[in-house]
Amino acid sequence: MLTMIKEVYDAFRAANVPDQQAAAAAEAIAGYENRFAHIESTQRLHSWMLSVNTALLVTILLQLFLS
Repeated sequence: MLTMIKEVYDAFRAANVPDQQAAAAAEAIAGYENRFAHIESTQRLHSWMLSVNTALLVTILLQLFLS
């Protein structure tokens, strides 16, 4: 069972959505939130990898042209 976002569940309940449907919708949204968190962490890793590769490339090019 996925975790449920209480604020979303409460908002659905305030809109007179039945309890079971509100819980299912809140769990589905929590699943998307977990996916987005994974995508953000992967993007952060790729950003660091690109930065390191760019720094190495600049270092190699400087050594090539300045020596």
